[in-house]
Amino acid sequence: MDSQLSEAIRDAAAHARRRAETYTPAINKDALPWRVIEVFDERVRGSIERDRRVEDERDRVLIAAVKLAETPTNDEAEIGAARKHLVDAIDYLEQAVLRFGIPNGRKRQPQ
Repeated sequence: MDSQLSEAIRDAAAHARRRAETYTPAINKDALPWRVIEVFDERVRGSIERDRRVEDERDRVLIAAVKLAETPTNDEAEIGAARKHLVDAIDYLEQAVLRFGIPNGRKRQPQ
């Protein structure tokens, strides 16, 4: 895997983690899952061959983001657990892409 793609993967994961860690219930709940994976979809997903393992991990991130968005706002412990679950899912997605992602040779979009 080339260094540009590896850097794009790391940047996408860092962006997703920032979104997860700074999420507040005031943010549009329907938008959170897409905001979490937006950089991954823009810069990484189109640059690697489709792989079930990567797509499964992407789906896990989306599901974890929905769970965080739907967590009751009055329970800080639940919000913390849901946020940790989302960050863990992001970590697994990053690892899956680095491990299984095969560059497809398509030109990546500019940053």
